[in-house]
Amino acid sequence: MFTGIVEHTGSITDTRSVSGGRRLRIDVGPMAADCAHGASICVSGVCLTVAGTAGQELDFDVIAETIEKSTLGSKRVGDQVNLERSLQVGDRLDGHFVQGHVDGRAIVDRVVTSAREYVIWLRPGQTLVPYIVPKGSVAVDGVSLTIAAIEEGSFSVALTPTTLERTTLSLLTTRNSVNIETDIITRTIIHHLAHLAAPGGLTADTLREAGFA
Repeated sequence: MFTGIVEHTGSITDTRSVSGGRRLRIDVGPMAADCAHGASICVSGVCLTVAGTAGQELDFDVIAETIEKSTLGSKRVGDQVNLERSLQVGDRLDGHFVQGHVDGRAIVDRVVTSAREYVIWLRPGQTLVPYIVPKGSVAVDGVSLTIAAIEEGSFSVALTPTTLERTTLSLLTTRNSVNIETDIITRTIIHHLAHLAAPGGLTADTLREAGFA
């Protein structure tokens, strides 16, 4: 479990094909001192397990399903990634609950900047649209953000100077692809309501079981 508060941006130093997927080597900088073999690290929104260590560089295996759903399969040497260590019991939850289980990708529609704001408009895959709600939470490349506005299948997020400084989101341009994880609470509620709305889902018996009758 993570919070979507990026601790460090790392650089990919090697990427190669392996059986069942790819292996990434990432320079994680000072984070390496607290990242042992087997630790969970959120890499641009994807929960990965440390498969090897070499000084400040860590190895991660990326399986085929992760390559299909996320942008990690297209990363190249030199690319920057957002990094966050897993949440510890007693830590402050400054962002929102992020599992590191990417739901899919979104394409950058446009980036709108002015002296007053820095806004990115994103167009997610159609299967993700029902879980994008006004003022709800969303993780974009592992960064916890609030959905600012929604229009015709796309949504916007407003970035603070701190987010621009400490994450890779300032590098995004039109047509770039990003990893999206919708809010687990929103997904759970919508899934439950859809189940109730299905034929036979909402009956007098289920109402009684829920305490409504």
